[in-house]
Amino acid sequence: MGEMSSRYLRKTALCLSLGMAFALPAWQAHAANNDGTIVGRTQPGAVVTVRDPATGLSRTTTADEKGNYRIPFLPVGKYVLESRKDGNLTTQPADVTVTLGNATTVNLGVRELEGVSVTATSVITAVDVSSTESAVNISREDLRRLPVDQNIASVALLAPGVNQGNSSFGGISFGGSSIAENAIYVNGLNVTDFYNRNGYSEAPFAFYQEFQVKTGGYSVEFGRTTGGVINAVARSGSNQFKWGTELTMEPGAWHDKPKNRYDADGNRYLASSEDRDSLMKTNVYASGPIVKDKLFFFAMYEARGSSPRNTSDDGTTFTSNGAHNGFWGATIDWHINDSNLLSLMAFSDKNKNTGDVYDYTFDTRTLGAKTNEIYTDSGGRNWALTYTNYLTDDLSMKLLYGSNKRNAFTRSLSDIECNRVVAETKVTNAVPVPGNVPLGCTTNSTVEKRDDTRKEARADFEWKLGDHLVRFGYDHEKDTSIYQRHYTGPGAFYYNIYYATPGSTINNTGGVLPAGYTAYVRARRYEIAGTFQTTNSAYYLEDSWQITPTFLLNAGLRNDGFDNKAADGSSYIKMKNMLAPRLGFSWDIKGDGTTKLFGNLGRYFLPVANVINIKQAGGLLDERTYYAFGGWQIQDRNGNQYAIPVLGPQLGGVDTSQGDGKVGDLRSQVDHDMDQVFQDEAILGFQQMLDKSWSWGVSATYRRLHNAIDDMEISATGKCGGDGYIGWVMGNPGKKVTVWGDTNCDGTADGWVTVDTAKEGWAMYDADGNYLGQRGWVKPKRTYTSVEFQLDRAWDNKWAFNASYTLAWNRGNAEGPVNSDTNFDDTGRTENFDNPWVNYGGDGYLPNDHRHQLKLRGTYALTPHWQFGGDLTVLSGGPITGFGVGNPYDATNYHSYYICVANCSSDRSEDRVYERSPRGKYGTMPWTYNLGASVTYLRSLGDSGQLRVKFAVYNLLNQQRTVAVDQDLQTSISDGTNSTFRQPLRFQAPRFAQLTVSLDF
Repeated sequence: MGEMSSRYLRKTALCLSLGMAFALPAWQAHAANNDGTIVGRTQPGAVVTVRDPATGLSRTTTADEKGNYRIPFLPVGKYVLESRKDGNLTTQPADVTVTLGNATTVNLGVRELEGVSVTATSVITAVDVSSTESAVNISREDLRRLPVDQNIASVALLAPGVNQGNSSFGGISFGGSSIAENAIYVNGLNVTDFYNRNGYSEAPFAFYQEFQVKTGGYSVEFGRTTGGVINAVARSGSNQFKWGTELTMEPGAWHDKPKNRYDADGNRYLASSEDRDSLMKTNVYASGPIVKDKLFFFAMYEARGSSPRNTSDDGTTFTSNGAHNGFWGATIDWHINDSNLLSLMAFSDKNKNTGDVYDYTFDTRTLGAKTNEIYTDSGGRNWALTYTNYLTDDLSMKLLYGSNKRNAFTRSLSDIECNRVVAETKVTNAVPVPGNVPLGCTTNSTVEKRDDTRKEARADFEWKLGDHLVRFGYDHEKDTSIYQRHYTGPGAFYYNIYYATPGSTINNTGGVLPAGYTAYVRARRYEIAGTFQTTNSAYYLEDSWQITPTFLLNAGLRNDGFDNKAADGSSYIKMKNMLAPRLGFSWDIKGDGTTKLFGNLGRYFLPVANVINIKQAGGLLDERTYYAFGGWQIQDRNGNQYAIPVLGPQLGGVDTSQGDGKVGDLRSQVDHDMDQVFQDEAILGFQQMLDKSWSWGVSATYRRLHNAIDDMEISATGKCGGDGYIGWVMGNPGKKVTVWGDTNCDGTADGWVTVDTAKEGWAMYDADGNYLGQRGWVKPKRTYTSVEFQLDRAWDNKWAFNASYTLAWNRGNAEGPVNSDTNFDDTGRTENFDNPWVNYGGDGYLPNDHRHQLKLRGTYALTPHWQFGGDLTVLSGGPITGFGVGNPYDATNYHSYYICVANCSSDRSEDRVYERSPRGKYGTMPWTYNLGASVTYLRSLGDSGQLRVKFAVYNLLNQQRTVAVDQDLQTSISDGTNSTFRQPLRFQAPRFAQLTVSLDF
């Protein structure tokens, strides 16, 4: 009986020890945006020490009375963790990997109980039961095993619910948002484009160590986004000197030819089979100690040669591009002592490209005379200095100050001599160009120079108080744009020629196309210059409360403020006290850290892009003069002929309604009480470990965008009716707008006027000019609903696998601050709300609605020397809408959700018969399949060297399916429809191959 009792007690002790190892840590696993955290449970009062063998960095903390411990703000890397009680180890030391933006849960057991020696009680769980966000982490080593192209966007597209934009301006969409709503960080530095919000600064790809893609539920330290977050951290040095080189080759011969495209009659409309990309990159790096255990460096230089070429759509010009640039990046880490760290990160993505333009005969592949050179400069230098201080075991601080620069300058040799000329196909068919010479003598329409500089400072703190983890901080940015822009050629005019029928009303200038003419010319000047500044700041506070050993509640509040300033430095759009609450929970269902149910509610605000300051508060000159089209005039430049339009009689007056070159009274141009743009989000999810390698999860997400800030033409007020014209106003469509206007209807602005744009604001007239009353705007709407399934197998040096399926619905009447279906990338100045009729009847499935999305990726090591990788994305097509022009109630020429079907040539708009053409009426675009494959050869070179050769093929099946079509069912108010409606415009990139050879020592 005594022996059985002794055995039972020893067995019970062992079970208790292992059970403690699986217990839930007490604090939420949030980590700062450029490092990670280790959390867990051990014996109460035990001293827990984490050490980085590569750098000597060591941090020590004492577990509380419940055995909980937390070590925050740790640089990403591999550590050894141990726990001691009364000087004795409670368990064997554990090897721990700290990942970006996460907390790694390590629970440490008891070394000796009742004479039982437990030597393996360190348990690291793959399910983070203390996190409430949705995120995917991908390391440099993961990417080296997979066929993933070398850019941040390709990494982000691995995450569920993230899709590539299908417009000409590209970008990526998170969870139904537009491409202009994301935030990108490198080592904590915000590198998002703040001018137009549809780009970002990007370091050379070999510079990065790890990525985290946040798709929802992120904590209050992140803001200024209603899309997603891409978080990256750079490589760093250690006590071991390392060096290496990497060669990446993508010869033009390894790129399949794009297909030429033909219309229903067999006429080629896209000449693209001679387009080709070519890229060569050589990277060298070195890292190591400057002072052992104290000061480390990582430095990298990448020489890049890029020589893409392309023909114009009609095959009449050929452009050969060449860019030969040196990219560099570096980090310096100073471990002042174990409680104070200082880190400097810097990189340059400056790029210069020269495009040589030639006359070209596509059918015979004949290269003619050189006609132009186009110069494009982009990118800039970026740096961030980060100081980390572990003030006490319970209180830590991180401070950051940095600069992000993005320059853009486009110009050409022909900018001075040549105007840009573009004509509709209907025009050139009706009035052929003599000798088929090209239109104009330049392919560059704009001379644009922009210097953007972000100065960023932030402070982040976390304080452990019993069962509470309190996190708080401050985030401040000053975003400055120095901007110049104008069109090319004499007078800086851009000529557009449009087809029209005699008697047609031309825009809003009062002009009518005379008899005998079938087209008109718009001569447009568009000029602006100035310095524009925006200040963004935010405070945040968050409490993570471990209510019970298995239930965590997280509550946070972020307070944002945006101040967009005009060219004269005055506030143009200023909004403050934008309170963004976040509430989340995580329930460790089994109490062993293997299964969790989690959820969160959150609000996220979107700032106003600097382009709004520039284009409406910066003295914009947007002058449009209309002429009857009188045919073609042939000119000669350096022995090359080209055509320009003959200007007939002027049609109406000069339209400067969208910018007269002056900074006007901003009180009449922006809503005095504007509401912010924000999105509410709800997520409920479940995740479970099946064994030490496999895990699965399911989650449901609902997002709803509230408000829009866009330009509206207020042409009437409630009191003064059609006599109360105010003009173009930035405000919230469908809500009350307060601006400086005419209060007594005498034609002079003399006070504040409030217009309820849900009911009024747009004057309506009959064909005889009689005022009929007012019309209001619809409120913007956008929702995203999804169910997401994931299955994951962790890499074990043999194989890894990840699968996700997302079923989603993206509905509403507003895609966001840009419109991809009409190719409008002027952020915050879309066509959607210019007048009430543009978006009238515009409810339906939005451009980023992809109902089904399947993503698979994996790696298999056939032998220690050979690895095979695969990546597959299957995506259902987006909706196709047939946009019309005009509507049953107004004669304007904007896109609309109505088409004219009868009496369309009538001068009287009320005589015309229209039919609704709702979103998605014409089905969807085809499904796309994108399969990538890679094979990697590995070979050790001596004791510390390694050779890695990876050959990857992207779009292995060479699918060139349509991703965007012409959605203009009518291009003018006429009885006919557009012959190119539904004609494919953009396609999957053709198959190409990439060889990467790496040597690491």
